[in-house]
Amino acid sequence: MCEAAGGSEGLLRLAEAWHSRVMADEVVSHAFSHGFHPQHHERLAAYWAEALGGPTTYSDTYGDETSVVRIHSGNGPHEEMDRRAIACFDQALQDVGLSTAEAIRQVLHDYFAWATTTTMSRYHKSADDVPDPAPRTALKPHSPRLVDRPAPPETSGRHAVSGRRETRATTRTAA
Repeated sequence: MCEAAGGSEGLLRLAEAWHSRVMADEVVSHAFSHGFHPQHHERLAAYWAEALGGPTTYSDTYGDETSVVRIHSGNGPHEEMDRRAIACFDQALQDVGLSTAEAIRQVLHDYFAWATTTTMSRYHKSADDVPDPAPRTALKPHSPRLVDRPAPPETSGRHAVSGRRETRATTRTAA
């Protein structure tokens, strides 16, 4: 899926477009009112690439799933912000030309909506509630739907370099 979205460069363009949309939104921009990392776009693109089956740049360089979920935790419920962040993502898909291939657009939308409303919103009360390791997302085989799924036994469930849970992403291909 990472390659279908344009690889690391395509996801960087998407991250930049999404962040631009978010900063223009009066509700979602509040999430960044405290500031953000100067390499936010690069880090976000690397995270998305890894979650979508691409290179492990995020976990090798920046952190693991637990640290990402903790950053997004302890902020109380924010359903309206989540809905608007997803709308900004859908608009960003259009901005970078990823809305024309419906199957790709749908998988990317489903991934972002799932991560936003489940993984990143699960621990409203405190970042201390996030388990270590936090569950990772994966694409369910033969379906664009996302599920928490452990890595297969042959990898012992851990990335060889970072020690974090691996993400396996598969999508249905046309026969």
